[in-house]
Amino acid sequence: MRRSASEKLEIIRIVEGSELGVKRTLEELGISRSTFYVLIIVVW
Repeated sequence: MRRSASEKLEIIRIVEGSELGVKRTLEELGISRSTFYVLIIVVW
């Protein structure tokens, strides 16, 4: 599933603001860590 730039940025913000930590937050969102790190590279 392709995400818009705004959706990608929102995911990054959710993870940054979470008190659970990156791994746990991504598990809650159903997003793999590798996908998340690709999002960071693409968005920034």
